[in-house]
Amino acid sequence: MSSADTSSTPSTPPLPDRAAAPPVAPDGPPGPRPRTAGREPRMSTRRDGTPAVVDCAVYVDGLRQDLVEPEEALRTARESGGFVWLGLYEPAEDELGALAGHYGLHPLAVEDAVFAHQRPKLERYDDGLFMVLKTATYVAHEELTATSEVVETGEVMVFVGTDYVITVRHGDHGELSELRHRLEEQRELLRLGPAAVLYAVADHVVDAFVDVAGDVEDDVDELEASVFSPSRTDDIGRLYQLKRELMALRRAVFPLEVPLQKLTERQIDVVPEAMRSYFRDVLDHAIRVRDQVAGLDELLTSILQASLARTSMADNEDMRKISAWAGIIAVPTAIAGIYGMNFEHMPELGARHGYPVVLLVILAACLLLYRGFKRNGWL
Repeated sequence: MSSADTSSTPSTPPLPDRAAAPPVAPDGPPGPRPRTAGREPRMSTRRDGTPAVVDCAVYVDGLRQDLVEPEEALRTARESGGFVWLGLYEPAEDELGALAGHYGLHPLAVEDAVFAHQRPKLERYDDGLFMVLKTATYVAHEELTATSEVVETGEVMVFVGTDYVITVRHGDHGELSELRHRLEEQRELLRLGPAAVLYAVADHVVDAFVDVAGDVEDDVDELEASVFSPSRTDDIGRLYQLKRELMALRRAVFPLEVPLQKLTERQIDVVPEAMRSYFRDVLDHAIRVRDQVAGLDELLTSILQASLARTSMADNEDMRKISAWAGIIAVPTAIAGIYGMNFEHMPELGARHGYPVVLLVILAACLLLYRGFKRNGWL
């Protein structure tokens, strides 16, 4: 199974935690949570040994029940009046296609979930929902270079029905195992059904965006300090690379606003009225991180322009210095060139002190030019 991935604490204050109370059986008095010893869901594996099925469980009255096979989970959930949460990791087309028949998933949604590379969206198929969310993580680095990878993205697809929720994850990050464990401790929230899982996944993704945006902001601050430092630096390559990486985060954050608005404003059968306030809170955080990313992008553009302007000014300053020194050197060059013509009748050729006088004239002319260039800021 995939290892758990620690995410930030959900932004919405958790409902009262009743996990400490004795679990309640579906049709009986309080007692131990039912488990079937030695029974684990079959997990189809790929050649590299990675399981396609990460976890599969039925939840009744907010409590996790026996481990079941993915093919039997839906029937078990309907018989017990609960819902099934099936977690998949990069399933192959035949793997998800086999499950699609049991859960009644739309072929177009199945195709999107298998091949990924989708933009964030929310689609309705008959009585179910299909939502695509982009995930993002910050790639730590000791020093930002012109080739550094800063933001790594992945995808999470969520199928939501009246009695099932299927999460399909793509990418090496954004694991949902830890999220599932935390959600299982919030029984009141799980009682709201599959929509509660959709909310938890969306909140988990948006919280990750907040963390990534904060880390990227640190990189932007470091570049800003470098560009405006007294020492001369060349940060254009690093600025351009960070701007490219920030674009990946923009593509994950910006399109998410529309699907979340639909979940908060439209009447959807599989989303209870009580869940709208939860999605509204996620939408608020998504808009806030969207504005933060937009602000970082604009700031990077301004820093890039400032860096280009500073480079241009430095080049102009170098050209002025070169031109000034060239003008100073031109005086002795011209005088030496004239005296190098070897004419017979030239001033001071026969004078005893002619040579030092000419040197003094050259030195005086050079000093006057140097003083003039220095006063005008060319040197």
